[in-house]
Amino acid sequence: MRRLRGRLLRLFRALLAKEAPDDAFALRYLEGEERELYLAMDPRDRAHGVRVARRLLKAYPEAPGYAVRAALLHDAGKAVRPYRTLERVLAGLFAPPLPPYPLRRGLLGAFQVRRHHPLYAAERIRDPRVRALVLEHHAPKSLWGRRLHEADREE
Repeated sequence: MRRLRGRLLRLFRALLAKEAPDDAFALRYLEGEERELYLAMDPRDRAHGVRVARRLLKAYPEAPGYAVRAALLHDAGKAVRPYRTLERVLAGLFAPPLPPYPLRRGLLGAFQVRRHHPLYAAERIRDPRVRALVLEHHAPKSLWGRRLHEADREE
């Protein structure tokens, strides 16, 4: 029940947020194709990525650049579909076990994106260190993966 309540709070906070992303901050860290990947994200997801990156840097000022870049791009896989508020809410509450491919349309596709967005982002990231952290941001395996996960969960 506590986990569901946390998810609901994050969802409503995201829906009500009117914050514009600090793209200048993000673009100072991102390299090459990472910039295009970041800019293809919905502004709400970009703002979230910036908040996560700033929390990571506040907690760990020594964070390597690749960890900050992973924080900015950790939800970039959600950009494979347009941002549809109702789908995001439903997928945030329930995501049945669907395979990542083929990517479906409608609500089933939203469920897939919710569950597999780390994979969709990682497939588009060249730097293996950034790719690895993005892949593990929901199930951390490394030190920086755990730190990224913590910064992401604070929201």
